[in-house]
Amino acid sequence: MRPKGTPMAKEYIARDPRTGKPIQVSQSVTLDASYEPIKGPWMALHPDDIMSLAEGALPERTVRWKNDTLTMTRKDGIRGLGHVPNHMIGPAHSLLLLAFEDEDPAIRIAALDVLPEFAVRRSNELFDWLSVLLDDAHQGVQKAASAALCRAAPTFPSGVRSSLENELRSADKDRSQAAWKGLEALTKTWPDVVADHVDTLLLEPDAHLRRRAAKMINAIVSRKTSVVWDLVSWALNDEDAQVRRTVAKSLPRLAKQDVRMGTMFAERAIGDADPDVRLSAIKTIQKLNRGHGRARDLILSGARSLDVRVRRACIDLLPKLMDEGELRSLVDDLLKTETDEKLVQKLMQYRFDAMLEGTEAEKNAALSPALAVPDIDKEVLLAQGKRIGLTPIEPAHAEKVQNPQETPEPTETKPTLLRRPSQDEVMGYHDDEDDEFMDDHDMPYM
Repeated sequence: MRPKGTPMAKEYIARDPRTGKPIQVSQSVTLDASYEPIKGPWMALHPDDIMSLAEGALPERTVRWKNDTLTMTRKDGIRGLGHVPNHMIGPAHSLLLLAFEDEDPAIRIAALDVLPEFAVRRSNELFDWLSVLLDDAHQGVQKAASAALCRAAPTFPSGVRSSLENELRSADKDRSQAAWKGLEALTKTWPDVVADHVDTLLLEPDAHLRRRAAKMINAIVSRKTSVVWDLVSWALNDEDAQVRRTVAKSLPRLAKQDVRMGTMFAERAIGDADPDVRLSAIKTIQKLNRGHGRARDLILSGARSLDVRVRRACIDLLPKLMDEGELRSLVDDLLKTETDEKLVQKLMQYRFDAMLEGTEAEKNAALSPALAVPDIDKEVLLAQGKRIGLTPIEPAHAEKVQNPQETPEPTETKPTLLRRPSQDEVMGYHDDEDDEFMDDHDMPYM
């Protein structure tokens, strides 16, 4: 037990007394995950040795790193400034600023290597020096500054904004490539900032820059914002066909997120002069709700397009769009102008009616099966002794049928003692007639 008043250790881990597993683990300081700090043997230095080496007070220090004995110098101390404890951040920041203006290019390169990592803890004046060293006279320093810009862009978009804008337009291929790599990494952390960069890049007269910007649109098209829709619209109106092709590839993804905007852009792209743009528009329509009025009109008009690829894609969608009667009527109209043999064969298949033009086997196969008899009707028919289809009558429900050869025995009628009076007797007619027309020989014998 911990005595009362004794502070708990910082690295204390509470554990379950039954299982021994940690209940709550102490959290350590972690760097931003958008970039990977450069690792090396300077990480094995003691903080005091790091400060002494970076200041120049200590010429060298020997450390063990991966089963090797290595000698650390001032440039290694500069790289290790990112690993000093928090109470040393102030002096370490001052040493890093001095390293940026050192006459030795190796020291400046070491300072640039640790810049993104150190900026997470204190970034004052660091990015100002970065913009300066991007134009350093030493080529190695320039390369290290471009790499630092690429690594810092996802975490510090505002700090490197102006530097990134300049490097994206640099005539040096290596410098511009590093900037574009940083902008691509920025799409995962700050897509809205990427949209601002693309907005200005689409206005550049250089078609190569606009093409690269169109690729960035594909990376941020998942953002359901009006800014991205504006970028797509402007890119579809670009005079360069490659820019339009690149942004048109993002339309199917856009259609999944917003049907209305996807339909509008597909309607514009399907009339583009470039066939690849039109084909992307058809792929977009396939992702849309085909029952939608505008999407239906696009498919019907695409079935008459001059581009055979567009016609093929639209004709494949026709059976899913309309019933058999409408389809045959449209096919008859399309066959009048269709010249592609494969499409003619497909249209003839759509027009074929097995019930009218097929063989006997095809007609029988096209017949729909009879509807099932409801259970309640089956019970009524069985109770009446009737057959259901070809099913034989069950003995439990069958009625007993007499043999026609056997004649039933007549039943004897027993005489009754009561005589039923006739109708004349009931009405009283018989007695009067007998009295009036009675003959002499019928007179009772007296």
